[in-house]
Amino acid sequence: MREHHPMMPSKTLTALQSWASIARWTVFGTLACVLVSLAFNTVYFRDLGEPALQRSLVSATVLPILLGVPFFLYTGLRVRGLTITNLRLGLVARTDSLTACLNRGAFTAKVTTQLARRSRGALLMIDADNFKAINDVYGHDAGDEALTIIARSIRTMLRAGDLVGRMGGEEFGVYLPDVDQMSAEAIAERIRRAVNLAGFAPEGQQRPLAVSIGGVAFDRAASFSELFRIADQRLYGAKETGRNRVMVVHRDDHPVIALKRSA
Repeated sequence: MREHHPMMPSKTLTALQSWASIARWTVFGTLACVLVSLAFNTVYFRDLGEPALQRSLVSATVLPILLGVPFFLYTGLRVRGLTITNLRLGLVARTDSLTACLNRGAFTAKVTTQLARRSRGALLMIDADNFKAINDVYGHDAGDEALTIIARSIRTMLRAGDLVGRMGGEEFGVYLPDVDQMSAEAIAERIRRAVNLAGFAPEGQQRPLAVSIGGVAFDRAASFSELFRIADQRLYGAKETGRNRVMVVHRDDHPVIALKRSA
């Protein structure tokens, strides 16, 4: 299951950090204006006598505060708004809109980055069984609902730090860092069972969902394309041998078999 930290949620921390940044920007920006103004008035008005100099220093303090605080606060808020907008646009660009998983490009890029840093883990490929029949019998809206249920079932079985992406259609990819073959098989089997147990009732009729899962574990440097090829081959091996099952092999010990793709 996904682990939950008892600490403050990351979104809350990010919001607090953002407001703290605006506060620092406002305080230090205004303070800099006050110091510059004081320095200028001290030099410019010092030959006019003590009373005039004191009044000029008061003015040099008050006016920058009155003008600087709203200016820097407004600017900070605008910068914060632009930052949030950019983050949201980046999230939209990386996320599959239906399932809220990473899209294929983002998943591939993130896994590739992880593989450059790690030399142990597993890649799973997950495909919904008999998915075309759901679309044909109940319509594409029911098919979309089934995909969201499958994606949610997958996520509930993953750990913090695992990655899940929608590779296209009804196929998902899962990257499991720092696991061996046995652990990868156990996680894959939990995902399969979770999908089987998920509630799906198009038009009020209970219909079980099922997935076939192929995977490859590795314990030395590997490329995404190589792992994807092996995991995809195991996936369709699971399809051909009955569906609704898991086939996970080790990268260095996987048989080569000829496969025909089936739904």
